Amino acid sequence: MTCGRAQEFLAQEKVSVKVQADAKKLRFDRDGALALAREAEDLWVARGKSVVHVDLRRDRPSDDALAALLLGPSGNLRAPAVRRGKTLLIGFDPATYARVLG
Repeated sequence: MTCGRAQEFLAQEKVSVKVQADAKKLRFDRDGALALAREAEDLWVARGKSVVHVDLRRDRPSDDALAALLLGPSGNLRAPAVRRGKTLLIGFDPATYARVLG
């Protein structure tokens, strides 16, 4: 559901996508998700109605705390996941997408 809403947002705001991967085919397990997060400086995680921002340059959460934000019940990276430069967005929140991608 949220992947479709994220795609609608990107199309409506005319945000270009350089690389798109199907989360059903390309999966990031715990190690892959943590490696992706280590490349980022800012992490935005939307879960339900709450949004968590972590400044990874300043705050260095433990691997377990970071994995709790990044992984879904399957143990893989939650979708949708968007990387723009050094910013990583996990989940979908329209206001956060507008702030970061707009």
